[in-house]
Amino acid sequence: MEEMNVPEDLYAKRLANKLNIKKWHAQARAEKSIKSLEKNGFTALWVEDRNVAREEILKLVPESSTIGVGGSMTIRETGVLQVLTQKGHTIYDHWVPGLSQEEILNIRRAQLTSDVFLTSTNALTLGGELVNTDGIGNRIGAMTFGPKKVIVVAGANKIVADVHAAIRRIKEIAAAPAMKESNIPIPCVQTGICTDCDSPMRLCRATLILERKPMLTDMTVMIVGEDLGF
Repeated sequence: MEEMNVPEDLYAKRLANKLNIKKWHAQARAEKSIKSLEKNGFTALWVEDRNVAREEILKLVPESSTIGVGGSMTIRETGVLQVLTQKGHTIYDHWVPGLSQEEILNIRRAQLTSDVFLTSTNALTLGGELVNTDGIGNRIGAMTFGPKKVIVVAGANKIVADVHAAIRRIKEIAAAPAMKESNIPIPCVQTGICTDCDSPMRLCRATLILERKPMLTDMTVMIVGEDLGF
């Protein structure tokens, strides 16, 4: 069947409408997740994009507070770390180039007692659960207890149906690309496919499911209307 010629202005309108529909769908799912998160004790909100997310994070960070940041591409994509640095905050960031292994370990430990911990989540369910897998555990440790305030920023692409789908997302979507960036010599970095490997460098070692907000942790979950992170 011969393809119909679509006028350029009509094509542009259809493209714009497609983007609006995708945004509507992401926001509808996010709103369901936010209601569930609030029911589960979290503070939760929706923001339009990474720029709004950055401004909202800055509102939540008290003056002169120390900032811990997990190994999160999402947080770095908001640009908030540069602004916090300019404001004079002490930032515990183990991704800073040129650090020794001992310095990295000390920074990871410092994150556990920071005033504010910034992180993303590997997956967020419609039922309001946060699911994360770590190799070392400093991120999931800091999410549950230690920092006075935890701010979790997640792109709408992180939303899944339930915990089973969250674990599938971690294994099938997030793990290999996240590991590829570090180029660690493990099977998923070579093949792009997660396997139940026995590599000594394996980074899928500890999985945390937050069914409710941890009792003594002030935690805000911010869902962003963009695809962020892995």
